[in-house]
Amino acid sequence: MKILVTGGAGFIGSNFVRHVLREKTDWEVVNYDVLTYAGNLENLQDVEEDPRYTFVKGDIADRKTVVEVLRSERCDRIINFAAETHVDRSILDPGPFLRTNVEGTQSLLEAARDVGVERFIQVGTDEAYGSLGEEGYFVEDSPLQPSSPYSASKTAADLLALAYHKTYRLPVVVTRGTNNYGPYQFPEKLIPLAIANAMRDKPVPIYGDGLYRRDWIHVEDHCRGLLAILENGAIGEIYNIGADCEKTNLDVIRTILKTLGKPESLMRHVEDRPGHDRRYATQAAKLRSELGFEPEWSFDRGISETIRWYQEHRSWWERIIQGDYRRYYDDQYKGRLEGGGARREGDAG
Repeated sequence: MKILVTGGAGFIGSNFVRHVLREKTDWEVVNYDVLTYAGNLENLQDVEEDPRYTFVKGDIADRKTVVEVLRSERCDRIINFAAETHVDRSILDPGPFLRTNVEGTQSLLEAARDVGVERFIQVGTDEAYGSLGEEGYFVEDSPLQPSSPYSASKTAADLLALAYHKTYRLPVVVTRGTNNYGPYQFPEKLIPLAIANAMRDKPVPIYGDGLYRRDWIHVEDHCRGLLAILENGAIGEIYNIGADCEKTNLDVIRTILKTLGKPESLMRHVEDRPGHDRRYATQAAKLRSELGFEPEWSFDRGISETIRWYQEHRSWWERIIQGDYRRYYDDQYKGRLEGGGARREGDAG
């Protein structure tokens, strides 16, 4: 089996590449990534010498190149992680999200049609469902009510993929995962941002009252669910991927501060995000019943291991914070990573 992993140099993509190479010793992986600000080949330094791993720099919106790679590498299946993912960025400028998440996905679907792949996995988000009330869970047939340009663009990509299955019989499966955390997550997101700021005794910004609830899954569990779907998921279906782990942002940040031995006085409540969804909670019963998926990481274990990883890889995130990453931030972002005058918290999901 040879798979094309698009966006494989990003957070979830790089963890998935590593997971596949570890779990499937007879599989080969082609990582196709354009290397935008959040794509980092350093995330995969430990596998770059593996003969089963190949990196190709390219844009999913470049259909011709995707077709050439699929044919030359003889890839059997595609899993699409390539996306602009940060909600705050999408609020400031929706354009790149439409180009990559919608037009890029459509280009990739066309390339898959041209070549005739065995299976196409579109990696989506539970943010497609919008916000929940105090009770209940998202299921696969919940109404789609995206709240941000980011989630709207990802919802559109899901619908395009499903339409390509119905119209062209392309063997598509759509996944919708909950909030991920773990190693190699770009430090604009809630958990790595809180860890990085706390480690430097910088203020940790929190949107509004901090009581926004998210369903958290360790990236390794997400990868396990994705691999099961890539292998055996039913064509034309949608699978939620979650770990039944709801936490408020305050709960998460307090846990991080306690683990690091830092005072809660570092917490700073800041101006809320426009259109901020109050609660996500996803039921993954379909994935469990059909494919036998069970999460292995408790939140306590996962957050402790994540904090340890950022402690042991300080140079990785410090280079991001201090380096070229700054070029991508306008005045609304600059204070966040330094902890002074922060207006934004990073993506809470």
